[in-house]
Amino acid sequence: MRKAFILDTSVLLHDPRSIYSFGDNLVVLPAVVIEEIDKKKNNQDLIGRNAREVARELDKLREKGTLSQGIQIENGGYIKVELNHRSLAKVRAFFNEINNDNRILAVALNLQLEKTEKDGEVVLVSKDAIMRIKADALEISSQDYLHDKIHLNEEIYHGYEELWVEGELIDTFYKRGYVMVEELQKALNGYALSYNEFILLKDRQGTGKSAIGKLKKEHHRVVGLSFGEGSYWGIKGRNLEQRMALEALLDDDVSMVTLTGKAGTGKTLLSLTAGLYKTNDEKRYQKLLITKPVIPVGRDIGFLPGDKDQKLRPWVQPIYDNLELILGTKALSSIGDTIVAMNRIEIEALTYIRGRSVPNQFIVIDEAQNLTKHEIKTIITRVGEGSKIVLMGDTEQIDHPYLDEQCNGLTYVINRFRDQSVSAHIHFKKVERSTLAQLGAEIL
Repeated sequence: MRKAFILDTSVLLHDPRSIYSFGDNLVVLPAVVIEEIDKKKNNQDLIGRNAREVARELDKLREKGTLSQGIQIENGGYIKVELNHRSLAKVRAFFNEINNDNRILAVALNLQLEKTEKDGEVVLVSKDAIMRIKADALEISSQDYLHDKIHLNEEIYHGYEELWVEGELIDTFYKRGYVMVEELQKALNGYALSYNEFILLKDRQGTGKSAIGKLKKEHHRVVGLSFGEGSYWGIKGRNLEQRMALEALLDDDVSMVTLTGKAGTGKTLLSLTAGLYKTNDEKRYQKLLITKPVIPVGRDIGFLPGDKDQKLRPWVQPIYDNLELILGTKALSSIGDTIVAMNRIEIEALTYIRGRSVPNQFIVIDEAQNLTKHEIKTIITRVGEGSKIVLMGDTEQIDHPYLDEQCNGLTYVINRFRDQSVSAHIHFKKVERSTLAQLGAEIL
């Protein structure tokens, strides 16, 4: 029985191809949604880009028939622009204001009231939680757009695995410098290891013996750390997760590193330290490029005076704070002079990355959890030959209105690149900023 999915504007602006994501069911676009899309098409941002993409997709479908009558698409479903069922009479009994959201609700409610036993369920799909709540109040089935969500309970990946093995195998690891994957099969119990995944070996007899290694899948072995135990620019890993992160950040065979964890776990500090070491000490990269999405927490403070660097300074202040710690200076003027003098650090606005090719650079993208799938793809496809990119963020602190822990660019990349030989991932659990920060992360 074919269902009818009524799409809110927020779904189309989030994913322009969402109209093809509902199988062989009927996708209904209320006329007011088309009007809202039209108002966004001239925006010079991702929302405007998605609005234009929606317009192009619908224009292509026009060649197959009349949208108001319904057009069949390749997956067997139908897409229809709904011009009828616009009466607000039923909705105004509960929500008196005449606005676009209520017009969309009216279409859903009227379709539901007119459906027969042969018709399937009417479902409102919206990224707006308030819209879903209002639909529920009207007894209309509603749901978030689920097509690009990651099922965290099933697919969460921390980048490392703890295995309980015989003490003799740990001794063998220290003697040889590696253990073969075949020797871990019993402890793995069917678990499939991924490229560059870290393995913590613990003695099942409880002797306290332990070892840490990383998987070299192409060699079918788990080898010891090469870089994670060292100190770089006075910074070293304080805990196991930080040591594993340094290993991945300093490994030239790994072109992309993703780091997640609460505030204060050391993601930014370790990334900048590795970048400085690779660009200034080893000369492996020509430049350290640092950027982040410009999305405010709370109310935006509006336009800022000055040139690009002055406007960008408040957004990248956390990066300067970490550079001050690494470079050992507290004066703001001194850190600025130091960065200029080094001539190997560039702090850029993410807005200007489209169209660029970034070769031979160590790229650090902070707050990547506030990026959409499209934005994260745009960034990664800018990475040129000989470059390395680090994407990091806290998926529990998302400021983008239409993203959440299961649906954001960082989570998407982690899961899609999980078993790629060029990538590594570490999830931090322990906060190292201070005892107070640790307590705040745990109990607030």
